[in-house]
Amino acid sequence: MSSDGRLTATQSEQSDTIWVEKYRPRELDEIVAHDEIRGTLRRLIAERTLPHLLFYGPPGTGKTTAILACAREMFGAQFKTMVLELNASDDRGIDVVREQIKTFASTRHIYALKAGIKLVILDEADAMTSAAQAALRRIMEKYTSNIRFCLICNYANKIIPAIQSRCTRFRFQPVPVAQMIQRLEYIADREGVPVDRAAFDALARIAQGDMRRAIYLMQSTFLASASARVTEDGVYANAGMPSPADLHAIAQILLYDPFAQAFCKISEIKKGKGFALLDMIHGLHEAVMLMELSPKVKAFLFEQLANMEWRLVSATSERIQLAALVGIFRLAASMIDDSESGMDPKVAAAVEKLVQGAGYDQTQHG
Repeated sequence: MSSDGRLTATQSEQSDTIWVEKYRPRELDEIVAHDEIRGTLRRLIAERTLPHLLFYGPPGTGKTTAILACAREMFGAQFKTMVLELNASDDRGIDVVREQIKTFASTRHIYALKAGIKLVILDEADAMTSAAQAALRRIMEKYTSNIRFCLICNYANKIIPAIQSRCTRFRFQPVPVAQMIQRLEYIADREGVPVDRAAFDALARIAQGDMRRAIYLMQSTFLASASARVTEDGVYANAGMPSPADLHAIAQILLYDPFAQAFCKISEIKKGKGFALLDMIHGLHEAVMLMELSPKVKAFLFEQLANMEWRLVSATSERIQLAALVGIFRLAASMIDDSESGMDPKVAAAVEKLVQGAGYDQTQHG
């Protein structure tokens, strides 16, 4: 972005294409991670023994991409004819099951005689109503000779047991950091986008295994950058999340300053940079993990941070919870040194590591 706020020629050209879709893998071999799942799916396709499937796991881990790649490998040019893809969060009622899915399942295509089966993909299947899932179970039983279903969801426990028992389940784990960064480097290289090394680490840290989120964040940071470059500070600013330097400052305030001063300073940081208190708590959790504190103090902080996270999710007042956050760290500091201003040297050294970016690598690979 230029100094007057307009996109540069390169940024304008690249804003027309969404990188997530442009670089979505089309074949099983292109999918990042999940080697065992890819191998199993390829064997089932080769042996023509594909069962009903249930893909579950966190978002952005390749569930939908994997089954679409399988469908392309199975049907080739007949993909659109042989595959019915529905987003169950939109089409979640029993009428969709009775009309669209049943109609598709009960009709046979001339190509199906050669391929053997057709495929129904239900994305976000955990949003389907219980009545719709019960109707789907009956269709799965009735048309099993010519139809295979692939249900995709984040939470397998929201799928009724009768359907789970009829499916082969695959859990998609979050994408490992090293493989995520490798894919991001590939995309940046293909797009000709300069990305700092620290920015790749920041993208992986924020994405937490969600490849889709990492790619979106990298593209949006590039488009918003005045220098047409993806930097660590730019990534955190674009995501609206505290950086390691911000967490370092917050941790020092919480552990060093008296209650009133700490509350005022952190309120100013929070408002000035637009941080959500929930994101600050998640970052402080990583900070506490690194500190050389006694098990008793760590247990106290983890318990209180967990309770605070639950209260925030329950729509409580952020101002009250911010005061509680300051309070629990002041109590922890008093447990360490029995004084409002004192701090154990080991704690000071551990906090100092945060500003050097040591936090993420150790919590991820430790």
